[in-house]
Amino acid sequence: MPRPARFPLTDLPLHVVQRGNDRRPCFFEDGDFRFYLRALSEAAVRYRVLVHAYVLMTNHVHLLLTPLVAGGVSRAMQSLGSRYVKRVNARAGRVGTLWESRYRACLVERDSHVLAVCRYIDLNPVRAAMVARPEDYGWSSYSGLAELRPDPVITPHAALEQLGTPRGSRYIDWCAEGIRNEELEHLREATMRGVRFTRV
Repeated sequence: MPRPARFPLTDLPLHVVQRGNDRRPCFFEDGDFRFYLRALSEAAVRYRVLVHAYVLMTNHVHLLLTPLVAGGVSRAMQSLGSRYVKRVNARAGRVGTLWESRYRACLVERDSHVLAVCRYIDLNPVRAAMVARPEDYGWSSYSGLAELRPDPVITPHAALEQLGTPRGSRYIDWCAEGIRNEELEHLREATMRGVRFTRV
């Protein structure tokens, strides 16, 4: 079966998801999370990609990325995945990939959709009942976007300005509203199918 085409556009964000093989864990200790974030930052700089939001769950990752050059996201994800898997395999004495397949992605064109995706990403640990509050999870962009602590990994998307000022407290309020089931399902479907996310 031919692989689906990647989005060749620039300057428009993509919601990217990559899952562990058979949905098994792909992060095993705190050092894995730290290494992944460092590798993500370095790949983003090298391949000219902006990271707007992220969450590293135990068996998958969600990223909101904007390529500044065509193919930037694909190259960044390939570099990131390769570096991360080599590190984990070397430490554990294993071979093979950790990931179930290539990443999945959907195009996020409108500012209102960008806001929805940021909230969706940062609330993942709460939906998974891993923490009661998003700020209690250490491996997401929530605290950075909420301006609770600096996060050098992220470049906040300009769409967040629509929430008003101060941005941090407005983002906290925005996430506190939660995400509707319909919005959740539309985003998941768009990402799985590799199409535009068009409904909020």
